[in-house]
Amino acid sequence: MTGLFFMSVFKIHTFTTMDYEQHISTSKLPDVKTTIFTTVGNLARKHHAIDLSQGFPNFKADEKLKSMVNDALIAGHNQYAPMQGFYGLREVISEKIASLHQRTYSPADEVTITVGATQAIFTAITAFINKGDEVIVIKPAYDCYEPAITLNGGIPVYVQLDAPDYKIDWSAFETKITDKTKMVIINTPHNPTCTVLTKSDMDQLEKILKPTNIILLSDEVYEHITFDGQVHESASRFPDLANRSFVCASFGKTFHVTGWKMGYCVAPIELMSEFRKVHQFAVFCVDHPVQRALANYLKHPSHYLDLNNFYQEKRDFFLDGIKSSKFKFKPCQGTYFQLLDYTQISMDKDEVIGKRLITENGIASIPISSFNVENRNDYMLRFCFAKKKETLEQAVEILCKL
Repeated sequence: MTGLFFMSVFKIHTFTTMDYEQHISTSKLPDVKTTIFTTVGNLARKHHAIDLSQGFPNFKADEKLKSMVNDALIAGHNQYAPMQGFYGLREVISEKIASLHQRTYSPADEVTITVGATQAIFTAITAFINKGDEVIVIKPAYDCYEPAITLNGGIPVYVQLDAPDYKIDWSAFETKITDKTKMVIINTPHNPTCTVLTKSDMDQLEKILKPTNIILLSDEVYEHITFDGQVHESASRFPDLANRSFVCASFGKTFHVTGWKMGYCVAPIELMSEFRKVHQFAVFCVDHPVQRALANYLKHPSHYLDLNNFYQEKRDFFLDGIKSSKFKFKPCQGTYFQLLDYTQISMDKDEVIGKRLITENGIASIPISSFNVENRNDYMLRFCFAKKKETLEQAVEILCKL
């Protein structure tokens, strides 16, 4: 009787297809599909293609670094790290930035260790972007910026760069600024165009933003990978930019350990205090023994200062190998990617030619249209050269036959 009574009083609801459709119709990211990296990666594995698409090295990390992680594990550093990150690591990051860019960040209040740079970027956007706020995004752009803006009710405002130089027209950029502009996102060295912002670029950006209260989010994950004498012009180097900037970086990119998902963010205390309010409830803290290891590893600057030569050798080997191919290219200025213009091979859309290279030729790359406004076709494919020499040799052989 009791059971029947309750069933008569409370109507039991079971979800129907219509209910699910209603939930989906209110999705915060209705237009987001599977990322191009997952799509291409899955196709490459299916066809056993040489994968130069996603940006991760296929060679081993430094044995010294791995040994330091092991030492930290054995020493018992296996419980929660401080929310802001292990102080010793924050301290050495502050020293590194002061040495390279002449800006001192307080290890206590202005440096936070994050779950990779992507979490740092997401957290900075979440901390400050509200409904209706505009965020300027320079396209082509890495694909994590816009979803974070949209999730927080913000509005991406685009500045599209033109191939093959992908230089920022600062006059056009300035026209995008309105009284609703809350943030600007830059990325240097730039993925996917492989360009580097110059001192002149940063001076112009500083001049444009100076009379505003706009926040700058500077994605600098490839900070230690520039070529041909190019200098990484961090936002930390420019006083007015540094005073309004989140600078996000990645240990994974720097030390060939992308799977560790370790990064950091620096910002003035006024910005960082808000950042940490979100950070503590998103992840609280990150891997403790790895932080201990990195703190020791970073005490030897050669571990990151030698990267330019290391990757330039790989870039030059790759480009020398394809000189006789039909691809056109400008040597990349930074990152471990290279854009190749395929117009002497085909005038098909980059997504079409990219799929064909996987299924018919056995090599995977990323179509640049995936990062452009409205999938604009630049007839460019992005190839990652952070690979073993034998992998690059196989790739060169395929590309020269096209």
